[in-house]
Amino acid sequence: MANDPGGPKRHALGVDFGTSNTVAVARWPDGRARPILVDGSPLLPSAVYAEPGGLLNVGRDAVHSARLDPARFEPNPKRRIDDGTVLLGDQELPIVDLIEAVLARVAEEWHRTVGPVETDVTLTCPATWGAARRTLLAEAAARAGLAGARLVAEPVAAATYFAEVLGRDVPIGSVVVVHDFGAGTFDASVVARTASGFEVMAVDGRDDIGGLDIDAAIVEHLRTDEWQRLLEPTTIEERRARRQLWDDVRIAKERLSRAQSADFVVPLLDTEVHLTRDELETLARPVLDQTVRITQGLLRWADLAEGRLAGVFLVGGASRIPLVATLLHRELGEAPVVIEQPELVVAEGSILADAALLTTGAAAPGPTAELRLVSSRRAESIAVPASAPPAAPEPDDAETVPVPRSILAQHVPGTTGLQPPVDPWPDAAHGTWIPDPHATVATPKPRFDGPLRVPPPPPDPTPSAGRPMSPARPSARPMSPARPISSARPISSAPVRTTPVTRSQPVTPVRPAARVAKAAKPRKRRGGFVRFVQVLLSFLVMLAVPVAALVLAYGYGNGESIEQDAVHVYEDILRFAGLSAGS
Repeated sequence: MANDPGGPKRHALGVDFGTSNTVAVARWPDGRARPILVDGSPLLPSAVYAEPGGLLNVGRDAVHSARLDPARFEPNPKRRIDDGTVLLGDQELPIVDLIEAVLARVAEEWHRTVGPVETDVTLTCPATWGAARRTLLAEAAARAGLAGARLVAEPVAAATYFAEVLGRDVPIGSVVVVHDFGAGTFDASVVARTASGFEVMAVDGRDDIGGLDIDAAIVEHLRTDEWQRLLEPTTIEERRARRQLWDDVRIAKERLSRAQSADFVVPLLDTEVHLTRDELETLARPVLDQTVRITQGLLRWADLAEGRLAGVFLVGGASRIPLVATLLHRELGEAPVVIEQPELVVAEGSILADAALLTTGAAAPGPTAELRLVSSRRAESIAVPASAPPAAPEPDDAETVPVPRSILAQHVPGTTGLQPPVDPWPDAAHGTWIPDPHATVATPKPRFDGPLRVPPPPPDPTPSAGRPMSPARPSARPMSPARPISSARPISSAPVRTTPVTRSQPVTPVRPAARVAKAAKPRKRRGGFVRFVQVLLSFLVMLAVPVAALVLAYGYGNGESIEQDAVHVYEDILRFAGLSAGS
């Protein structure tokens, strides 16, 4: 149950089961919040390794054991949640067992840290997950020792962290765009602030793009013919080397978020590879462009009025790539907010999001458990894509709106994944936020007069060949739906003022009379004889100066008179010229 604000506070534990890593954050009754360290790190790898005897190793133990037999290793159980069972070695295991093993490791470390105390547990999941996935996650948590865990939507937890921990101003009626770019999935959500907390207004995303796809692009870029046995291993040694290669690529990608270059050695080949940040951004650009287009389409669909956007928040480990924030800032016109450890955001935010839960209470484990999106409004119908199966009719006595996965996330083959986003209140007009009618709002209800009308922006340049264009991407670059358009240009491009500013007593300037320029006298041209005489005199002067200096020096050096010295010098000059004194 949720904490009673007036009663004694209890311990709280928030768990974020991610594709690559699982994070748990604990809160003590005095309000302190700290991440749970597993093997000395706040990030527990979500990997599972099946021992031949049936024991399941998780975390770093699983990663290390994978070098023995990679066929018994599953690095990303969250990506296999729809498979039902997973083949590890010669064992076919239910996916719920793998998730249970990861969550049990978190529960074990939590009980070792605080002991047997009553704890409020929250467990996060993507907002696009349907009832079947949420039921499986709740069942795994109950079997792992986290019974009674409440499910919180990941964007709700992130928005709560944005407002409560970072202290950002998010007034009632405004929205936060959560850009969750993880290892295996991407979700863009518009989360609205209400009087009772945060609620998901719309969500869109892809289950098949993430940081792992950037790793695959790096491997494909660097591969050579000698890499074939690493990419298609046939022996245990080659499978072990393949696992090591992907780990090294991931580490190099993470280093390039902080440095300009990174190096690693390709196993088996002993080849050193040098990777730069520019190369990483070039390889990651196609994936990042898809996330930006999805976020742009979501904002266009939400049709926000001016001033409603409180911020753009980046979460997920892949958000560390600097190009993510650069592209979003360029396209949305709003500088995103990203912290140093974006992996911890969702887990800690789920603890604070007591009033924005996906369940009306603790989810009962088992195939009959049905987890629903909480909404104070009942939808008459939900618009779905034409390719989606029709939704089951809602019971008359239902208090919440069930949202099947087929409605929440549809990926039609041949498209870029930008599908109509989820609208928990489809009968509400776009651009109008309808808060909880049963909530008491102390502040005046904000008035929104519709979206800001802006002049059409200039069209984008012609796209380069080979770059696919999304059918939902407009030909003109969309502007931020929540920022007014300013006509002022940057200082560097402002024209120079050529007219004086307005004065209190303007005075007509008096121009002086123009002066008549006198005709210049023609310059006399000297003849060739005059120029010859000038050159000759100059030569004689240049010759006389050193001769006089030699005469003086010679006269003072041998004790003879100046006249005798002059005669001797004259004779020497003639002798040097090949003449005699008597010629």
